[in-house]
Amino acid sequence: MTHTVLTGPGLRWALAAGAAGAVAAGAWWFGDKAPYPYAQRRLLDLQLPGLTPAGLDTVLRPEPGERVLEVGPGTGLQSLHIAPQLGPDGRLDVLDIQPEMLDHVMRRAERRGLANITPTLSDARELPFPDGTFDAMYLVTALGEIPEPERVLTEAVRVLAPGGRLVVGEFFDRHWIPFGTLHRLADASGLHLAARRGSALAYLARFHPCPAAA
Repeated sequence: MTHTVLTGPGLRWALAAGAAGAVAAGAWWFGDKAPYPYAQRRLLDLQLPGLTPAGLDTVLRPEPGERVLEVGPGTGLQSLHIAPQLGPDGRLDVLDIQPEMLDHVMRRAERRGLANITPTLSDARELPFPDGTFDAMYLVTALGEIPEPERVLTEAVRVLAPGGRLVVGEFFDRHWIPFGTLHRLADASGLHLAARRGSALAYLARFHPCPAAA
């Protein structure tokens, strides 16, 4: 077996290429804010450690008759779990910027006989709902995919009813928002941390609008 040994210009080009690759990978990891495309939807069906349905229930605390908003439902992993808990008098609104994702969720809901899920195609930075519409709102591994997440949090304060709650779930991937960053953004948006569950790399956090911000 022969080995190629790079020296002089060849070595410099190899090092430059490696550095460029590292920079590109870093830019992709830290700078990519695009949502997962529909073609990669199977990844969204994977149950992430620390973001289990039971954990979401504990932090979100859904109740029958409530109206709840889910932003970025993906393929409906959380939607199909939360909607039945709201009962026939409750309603789960699912909002996404990708129509393919909403269609996928609604097909799955129909197969399960769930009639209390309503899809909305929109940008989460400008929620198309009146003030005080929802009892609760949640985003699981979605907030970090949206440019200007602080605008989403501000909109959450606006559309939540008095005493409403916002739950954000994050997992360590290329779109994630570390908890410290989320806490600072939430404070600046008028949200008060009420509960947190999980670890440094996977967490669920519940916030309530501060009285002055509600």
